[in-house]
Amino acid sequence: MDSAAQQTKSGESPCEKVYDVIVIGAGISGIHAAYQIQRGFPTWDYTVLEGRKCLGGTWDLFRYPGIRSDSDLYTFGFPWFPWSEKKAFAQGDAIKEYITKAAASFGIDEHIQFETKVHKVVWSSDQHRWRVDTISTDGQSIKSKAVFARFLIFGTGYYNYDQPLHATIPGIEQFQGQLIHPQFWPEDVDYCDKRIAVIGSGATAVTLVPELAKKARLVTMVQRSPGYIIPRRTIDALESVIQFVFIWKLAQSLLRWKNIFVQLLFYQFCVTFPNAARAWLARETAKNLPPQTRLTPHFKPKYNPWEQRLCVCPDGDFFAVFREGKADIQTGNITSMSGKTIRLDSGQEISADIIVTATGLKVQFAGGIKIYLDDTLISPHEKFTWNGIMVEDLPNCWFLIGSTNLSWTLGIDNSMKLASRVLGRVVAGNFTVVVPKISQNEIVKQNPLITLKSTYLKVAKNELPKAGDRGPWAPRSSYYKDFVNCCIGDFEASLEFS
Repeated sequence: MDSAAQQTKSGESPCEKVYDVIVIGAGISGIHAAYQIQRGFPTWDYTVLEGRKCLGGTWDLFRYPGIRSDSDLYTFGFPWFPWSEKKAFAQGDAIKEYITKAAASFGIDEHIQFETKVHKVVWSSDQHRWRVDTISTDGQSIKSKAVFARFLIFGTGYYNYDQPLHATIPGIEQFQGQLIHPQFWPEDVDYCDKRIAVIGSGATAVTLVPELAKKARLVTMVQRSPGYIIPRRTIDALESVIQFVFIWKLAQSLLRWKNIFVQLLFYQFCVTFPNAARAWLARETAKNLPPQTRLTPHFKPKYNPWEQRLCVCPDGDFFAVFREGKADIQTGNITSMSGKTIRLDSGQEISADIIVTATGLKVQFAGGIKIYLDDTLISPHEKFTWNGIMVEDLPNCWFLIGSTNLSWTLGIDNSMKLASRVLGRVVAGNFTVVVPKISQNEIVKQNPLITLKSTYLKVAKNELPKAGDRGPWAPRSSYYKDFVNCCIGDFEASLEFS
């Protein structure tokens, strides 16, 4: 099939540009999608629309101290551009640089339109194409523009870039110190020799505490309930041997598959033997704590491992600051604040010059972009997902959501493998439209799209589409099962080609 960018259709201006594919978002998901389109369909004309000034997504947005990956880069990185550093974990600026190099190495950066924010997409049933309404800026003026494509890929991540998750914290309006949310970290904040309270127990808090402790007088982690935190070495013995013995390309591939296997093995252990996993995690945590810091209640969660995502601390940096006396932890509900004092229901009082509210991300599907089928606004949370990447009744578009129990990019890679197979079927059959449909006599029961029970996901039930209980509508269950399905499985079930 010739490039649709060179075609005109009924009602289309002869000079109107129609891309074959528009990728929305130039973060790690969007860049990977662009690579797969470029590789699988080299004659197609595509563009990447990015609302920010730079590519990188999360790694361009977040600037708080210590921002890093909580997955190893051998699995979090691109399979087509292996992570080349010896350390498995990296800081945010290094990850952004890595994504930038990957895009430049394959000419993907030449296809990106920066400062072009998508606010609405409209499918035309008559013309079999998407209209993408954008607002762009050149630094001096703001322009509205519509671009067109046969196919859309949403690489927009899963959270709101502009708004964090709202958390009700009693008395916070009475606090007389500085309030900071990690999502909008001020460049000029001076926390040297300050008392800092980090409210939260998730990955952001676990990242912030050891980094802030380098300069602060004292960092106190204030949590309503504890989570699981696992120390991992940035360079382990086996990885060092593999890097020494094998040539670079083979070594990186071996490290990737080794780490995928280890992650899956540990996950299966946790979900199959939750009591044993809890006991093992408690023992490992206790080994890393100083005598004055108790395992209970501070590090003994009420839920089983992997009912919420586990936090990783590279080389045990989180626990080290407790042993050094640079940080402490308090567990309980905040009841009030006054001046620069935080009070808990236990009666404990915490003094703080700065409060950092690491209370979570606000989930947002498709970057908050309004999606229309002709004149009808679609509510994604009312629809089922097809194999986790397409949405019921929405033609010619894919939504990339990564793995939640492994490295994010592993899920994106599987998703794009499947999307490429579907697109290949469109080309082979000389079709113009592919749409997932539930037949009239098929009854699909509802399941959550993401099975984790984290607070930020619980409050987002009206943001994400639904998963079903059978066939291609069921949620993802296993990386290897998804991998096989995406590569060689029957993918045409519940898809209509025309």
